[in-house]
Amino acid sequence: MEDFPWLSVLIAVPAVGALLVALLPRARESLVKQVALAVSLLVAAGTIAMASGFETGGPRFQFAERYWWIRQFGVHWAVGVDGVALVLILLSVILVPLVILASWNEADRSGGVGVPAKRSVNTYFALLLTMEAMMIGVFAATDVFLFYVFFEAMLIPAYFLIGSYGGAQRSYAAVKFLLYSLLGGLLMLVAVIWLYPLSAASPSEGGLGHGTFLFTELTRLDIDPTTAKWLFLAFFVAFAIKAPMVPVHTWLPDAAQQAPPGALVLIVGVLDKVGTFGMLRFCLELFPGAAEWATPVVLGFAVLSVIYGAVLAIGQVDLKRLVAYTSVSHFGFIVLGVFAMTSQAQSGAALYMVNHGFSTGAMFLLVGFMIVRRGSARIDDYGGVQKVAPVLAGTFLVAGLSSLSLPGLSPFVSEFLVFTGTFSRYRVPAVIATVGIVLAAIYILWMYQRTMGGPLRIPSGARDGGAALAGGSGGSPPQNDAVEAARDFPDLSGREKWVIGPIIAIIVVMGFFPQPVLNVIKPSVEQTLVRVDQRDPAPEIAGTAVENGARP
Repeated sequence: MEDFPWLSVLIAVPAVGALLVALLPRARESLVKQVALAVSLLVAAGTIAMASGFETGGPRFQFAERYWWIRQFGVHWAVGVDGVALVLILLSVILVPLVILASWNEADRSGGVGVPAKRSVNTYFALLLTMEAMMIGVFAATDVFLFYVFFEAMLIPAYFLIGSYGGAQRSYAAVKFLLYSLLGGLLMLVAVIWLYPLSAASPSEGGLGHGTFLFTELTRLDIDPTTAKWLFLAFFVAFAIKAPMVPVHTWLPDAAQQAPPGALVLIVGVLDKVGTFGMLRFCLELFPGAAEWATPVVLGFAVLSVIYGAVLAIGQVDLKRLVAYTSVSHFGFIVLGVFAMTSQAQSGAALYMVNHGFSTGAMFLLVGFMIVRRGSARIDDYGGVQKVAPVLAGTFLVAGLSSLSLPGLSPFVSEFLVFTGTFSRYRVPAVIATVGIVLAAIYILWMYQRTMGGPLRIPSGARDGGAALAGGSGGSPPQNDAVEAARDFPDLSGREKWVIGPIIAIIVVMGFFPQPVLNVIKPSVEQTLVRVDQRDPAPEIAGTAVENGARP
């Protein structure tokens, strides 16, 4: 099986499955959902089988394939995975079947709030499978031009999922998402095209003597420092928009508020990771000198994202916008770890990408379940949920605590590594970023208190005479139908438990036992540090550097 084209097959299966789902009779909605789920489970099983053969001590890019695609322009169909790409692909294929199962009864109404969808159930699940194919492709691509193709192609299913199945302002959110992403993609395209003549130049001029877009060959280029800075900026801006970082983050809260929760899990949980993944692989390794030059400014924007995202999260009145702003803050931590350029910080950043995908995925899924029940995403329309839906409230608490990086849950390990690795080289940014930890406790715990704790709250549409609380003291008592409306909030169903249960289990297990994932990530991170010519700072004791095991 060593020569089996694993990655090409894993990209092709969901793509073909999407076509099959789209062609099934629209009247057979159950069959459509079953086929989509079966395809996603097949992809997940195949990816796990492939991952079992990954050798942590082997070559960097494994399961590699390379075929000519456009020979005249040096473009290859070249795929392969290192440790970081592998864990992100695993994140993708685990989330997709859970998203399909979570969207089982919600695909025909936008965001669960009763707004009619523009397109069929077939199209919804076909778009999810198409997105899965694009996600595997973008993380597996080892040809920069092929990476760009997948980078841009991901916009298509995401745009239609927001614009066709979102809320009342879905068209605005979808267009804003598309315009921001296209701007970044255009800048990247200019830089990608620029790389071709640089590689085609003679070795005496710093080139390779032949035009190519292969990543491993482009890392051998000797690029003029000024040119490298411009290329770095083009790639970085594209990835910062995708990440998203402040100040190019504003598309995310609008998209989050309007997108259906299932699609939102993939957009924020996986697609946005392409931004930080691209920074780690392409910005640092293709342009190491320029990356070092830009590091102080990037760290400043990373810290700004951490604090700005957390502060805005505190003030949100919409659940989905609140979780979106928490992600802006979390991505700031990831970028901080990437550009700290220590093995601990970059390992933590790579692990953070995975942990954030599961943690935020759980938050968005549970918020989606709540919206379906109440028909509203406003925090003020909730309260006392733990009285009528204790399982939902309990899982929401675990997901929320993981978002604030509680010890024992998976994000804590990655955040700790980011802080430790950053502090060893850049103490001021690390210290300032710790404010984000305090703010995270505020926005998570306050949100939980307002939605899950307190007296049972009557939904705004059922309130009578201004009475807001079922059974609350003071004022005229609410009518019986209003009380019944408040209590009509069922706990998690069996299907919903199957959706959220595996994610909560992963969060807990990786919180106590992250080492297997770190073992896969670490060799890739170490090779990145070698490329950018960085070494971990020597530890200091009482102000004295300790090197080579010497004692102070």
